[in-house]
Amino acid sequence: MPVPDYQSLMLPVLKALVGGRETPIAEVRKRVFDSEGLKVADLQEMLPSARQSVFVNRVSWALTYLGNAALAERIRRGRWRLTAEGEKLLANSPGRIDLNYLQRYPAYVKWRTGKSGSSGGNSVPVFPDRSTDTPEETLDKAIRQLRESLEAEVLRRVCDAAPEFLEQVVIDLLIAMGYGGGDAKMGRVTGRSGDGGIDGTIKEDSLGLDEIYVQAKRYADGSVVGEGDLRNFAGAIDASGTTKGVFVTTASFTRTARNYVARSPKRIILIDGKELARLMVQHDIGVRSQVRHEIKRIDEDYFGQEEL
Repeated sequence: MPVPDYQSLMLPVLKALVGGRETPIAEVRKRVFDSEGLKVADLQEMLPSARQSVFVNRVSWALTYLGNAALAERIRRGRWRLTAEGEKLLANSPGRIDLNYLQRYPAYVKWRTGKSGSSGGNSVPVFPDRSTDTPEETLDKAIRQLRESLEAEVLRRVCDAAPEFLEQVVIDLLIAMGYGGGDAKMGRVTGRSGDGGIDGTIKEDSLGLDEIYVQAKRYADGSVVGEGDLRNFAGAIDASGTTKGVFVTTASFTRTARNYVARSPKRIILIDGKELARLMVQHDIGVRSQVRHEIKRIDEDYFGQEEL
């Protein structure tokens, strides 16, 4: 089953603090995991940033909100306990605790309006109470939407340019990815009439010990590259006396084309339009940074000195 959103986890998290003066965060997670009937596979779901699991992130934010409503409090690093107000709440057997429910607690309202509250958690910007995403999830989704929009525009620009522009793009991209030791002199565009299906070459490393052949095909949206094109490319590679190639297209590959490459003794990498745009953005080909946002967190090691 999918990991419940952080608001749905607030009540299970609060209940996980029952039964002791203080509870390690690892134990809180274990109790919530058991009470929600989650499976090990559910713990492997990661945020889009891939820096933290969805489950850990949502439990942490549930604790943050409960702490700032003075229903739970952090005793020391990694250890929480139920407050008297939290015990009182659980005694009333609520069916659900969410952001709207927390509005009845003055400490929470002060925190949400930007004033200092009790039970120090990490302060966060105010998000709509109807949101089921944690702040990291909201940010990750916005970043993903911006990236997908940029990738689509990058691909459109490449498709609108002259065919030979794509050939240079591919060489620039492979250099940026580290081929040829990152030296632009190690790659060159060779596309011309009678080139035998080879549009460029690049040395595999800075010593030039092996050469990779490149073919770049710009096709209209909706077009596909079939097995025949890959057979011709494999033949051109073989005639050139090498075994490695990269076939790039602004379109996509048919299943038979991919199957042919999988069976071929040649080492051929296929890059379709979507992957090309993704790699161009990732390696700053045709794009540049406009603004950077740095997200900081509490340094627990620094503040851990308070426990000495």
